[in-house]
Amino acid sequence: MKLITFDVFRTLGIPGVRYIKPERMYDHLEEIRQADWLLFPEYWQVNSLVYGLGKRIFPSLASYHLGHNKVEQTRAFLARCPEHVPPTEILGTSRASLDHVEARFGYPFIVKRIKSAMGEGVSLIASRDALLEHVAEETVLYAQQRLPIDRDLRIVLVGGKVIAAYWRVTPLGGYRANVSQGGRICHETIPEAAIALARRLARDLDIDHAGFDIALVDGHPYVFEFNRLFGNQGIHDSSRRIGAAIQRVLDLGDDDRDPDGEPPLQLTA
Repeated sequence: MKLITFDVFRTLGIPGVRYIKPERMYDHLEEIRQADWLLFPEYWQVNSLVYGLGKRIFPSLASYHLGHNKVEQTRAFLARCPEHVPPTEILGTSRASLDHVEARFGYPFIVKRIKSAMGEGVSLIASRDALLEHVAEETVLYAQQRLPIDRDLRIVLVGGKVIAAYWRVTPLGGYRANVSQGGRICHETIPEAAIALARRLARDLDIDHAGFDIALVDGHPYVFEFNRLFGNQGIHDSSRRIGAAIQRVLDLGDDDRDPDGEPPLQLTA
């Protein structure tokens, strides 16, 4: 099988992969045409590779399109499982929009830049002045009710298999649980309801490489977002385990071996 990767670090656990720099794509068109799979292209390459050349890519097309920004994926979540989406408003930045968000959520509430990761672009808004400062730099107002939580879950799935699941505990006095923002990784028992929601979304939306961020309120799971390119901080032996899971996807499910080599996750009902 001929494999080409455009991200060498994401495919370290896969043998026999040919690396091509994304910006050199058009210098290697014939080689790309001959490949069986193209792995981890950059977003700007996707349409040319899939529609222009008719090639198969990994992660899936849905992983790219829905994972491109928070608006796209939130609307897909609302269509599929609205009961598992925190109260959210996606609006313009007019005065009427600001009035509506204030009336619905009250202060404080969360706002997010629609294209951001690692907790960057997430702000806790406590006043009208802070809201005005936020929208002065944004064209979309993405606002969300602040949930009564001090942690959330990162659940990593590759090809439908849970590779890792762990809590991210928010620093004292903070509102972001991201590890890059000081969140602490905790491997306490993982609620089965959260695992089930992540698996359902991955299956129903055809997302085959993602880290889902899920919160629990009184035992009910809420999905914040997923990251197509997730961090590996909480994943033991990440290159080998993720590489094995990706190979299973590329082999179209012929290899049923467990790529983890570890006990199953501890779940609570």
